[in-house]
Amino acid sequence: MRISTKGRYALRVMIDLAKNGRDDYVKLQELAERQQISEKYLEGILGALVRGKLLAGARGKAGGYRLNCEPSTCSVWQILSLVETSMSPVACLDDSENSCERADICVTLPVWKELNSMIRSYLEGIKLEQFLRNEPENKGRVLHGKPLKCGL
Repeated sequence: MRISTKGRYALRVMIDLAKNGRDDYVKLQELAERQQISEKYLEGILGALVRGKLLAGARGKAGGYRLNCEPSTCSVWQILSLVETSMSPVACLDDSENSCERADICVTLPVWKELNSMIRSYLEGIKLEQFLRNEPENKGRVLHGKPLKCGL
């Protein structure tokens, strides 16, 4: 399983809002600038998170986005499952009902099912709150005039 750029951005935005937008609405432009994401691309991500009820969105002059969940209960799995097309390690586990014609004789399927379960369990156990305690040592540093890149 590989987390897409959209998934990494969604997680970054949720962490940002957990730090900066728990009570007040944060404007799209402000989020896009802080996270170095285009506003258009960010709108799609935020829309999915609002539809999933992890964020609240408000229109108008005082509008924007704010966290709609507690950082202590909101998991990485919840966030990623709203923006990723698949969280399964193999395609045959993408649907709730395995449509693979070899599923009943597949000797590897039990391994993939267990891996799928482990991934989900692990990501459900990681809450937004944990990221709030992890300030990187390179905060604010740049390399050759560009911010350092990371997994998020």
